[in-house]
Amino acid sequence: MRTSRRAAIAVVAALAVLGPVGWFWYDSLVPGTYDMAAMGYADHGGGTPVEHDHSAGMSVADLRGPSGTPDVTVTVTARKEGAKYTLNGTTPGPEIRAEQGQLIQVTLVNESVPDGVTLHWHGVDVPNGEDGVAGITQDAVRRGQSFVYRFVARDAGTYWYHSHQVSHEQVKNGLFGALVITPRGPRTPDQVAMIHTYQGRRTINGTPGVTALTANRLRLINTDAGPIRVWVSGTTFRVTAIDGHDVGEPPPVADRAVLVTAGARVDLHLDGPGRVDAGGGVAVATTGAGAVPLPAETVDFLSYGKSAPLGFDPSRANRDFRYDIGRRFGFLDGRPGMWWTVNGHLFPDVPMFMVRTGDVVRMTLHNGSGEVHPMHLHGHHVVVLSRNGVAATGSPWWTDSLDVNDEETYEIAFVAGNPGIWADHCHNLEHVPEGLAVHLAYAGVRSSFQVGGPNGNTPE
Repeated sequence: MRTSRRAAIAVVAALAVLGPVGWFWYDSLVPGTYDMAAMGYADHGGGTPVEHDHSAGMSVADLRGPSGTPDVTVTVTARKEGAKYTLNGTTPGPEIRAEQGQLIQVTLVNESVPDGVTLHWHGVDVPNGEDGVAGITQDAVRRGQSFVYRFVARDAGTYWYHSHQVSHEQVKNGLFGALVITPRGPRTPDQVAMIHTYQGRRTINGTPGVTALTANRLRLINTDAGPIRVWVSGTTFRVTAIDGHDVGEPPPVADRAVLVTAGARVDLHLDGPGRVDAGGGVAVATTGAGAVPLPAETVDFLSYGKSAPLGFDPSRANRDFRYDIGRRFGFLDGRPGMWWTVNGHLFPDVPMFMVRTGDVVRMTLHNGSGEVHPMHLHGHHVVVLSRNGVAATGSPWWTDSLDVNDEETYEIAFVAGNPGIWADHCHNLEHVPEGLAVHLAYAGVRSSFQVGGPNGNTPE
């Protein structure tokens, strides 16, 4: 009798413990096919509520680039070759160049990538249907299929393109390339330096060691998952552009490093012959230029260059969002572990930031997760207002890829002027399947695509 009673008590105790655990496990499960725009909960940022029904309205498939005869036509063929991926047989893929105002047409052909592939135009504010995010703005391009991207090169600057299908694997292993948009008129010489680590070996444009410096303007692109510090020896230099936006009256710099966030681009102008080191034994240098140690100080973009009007008033924001990054134990699609959280929530129960076209948007980014996160908002550039309560005083720091270190807080702002459903995620791409991604959604826009499904859409 006593034994039976003890057994019954043990069963009740086990159910009391395992019942909630089982519920959390069940609640974390993600359907095999789902509409990303219908996941999570609507966050209106304190503004007028925006309808969160994405079953009606304009489809992202209709938000495409213009018709007409393209000025720049490129075809890229994606292949999987062993452990690596290539575009037109190389990694990085072909450098695409256009002049400001030209219509670009890129045809992506998937020859042999088994999981499918897309192209995302990192930093280019393309129409939503050209953004290249599998399951949100298009279906993944399967083997034997192709997809045509068309967009106008509106803003001169340094950009790049990469797959946004299983991106944590495909970008890491080679599916990316440079995109440069030059101003109208005579072209001044420049040189692209894509910094990428293949299987533990850092390279510049796919080559280890020292690359010859051929121009005073160097366009640095960090395609890795973490921040890279670069430093110049033998001459002074200026930071002339950040993420495709020119810096106003940049002063000369000496004995300071420059931080290039994962996914970010920084343009340098060298005032004379010299050497630019990027760590890992790689550099771009003129003949005979010697290396120096990494400087202790870094150029602070918050106060660099001359201030200028923003063109809008962030203090009159229609919406004010918080994006708090944390980490805790829980279940993600049935898997127990330490996962990233957004505003205390685990994916898929994360916010959908809701806006209307024309809204002035403020956002506070806070990182309390213990690791650095390079945050990237698709389809928009944001301006940094402050860091840890210190207001920006330099040239307006427009960016699309922003490092938020542990226990840092940034205030940013932008005008919602590009309708669609836009990813807003960490560009340490390994963190995205671990839950560090949300979306910015415009009123009246829906997606006709789904994550999963017969196309195997896997945006991250």
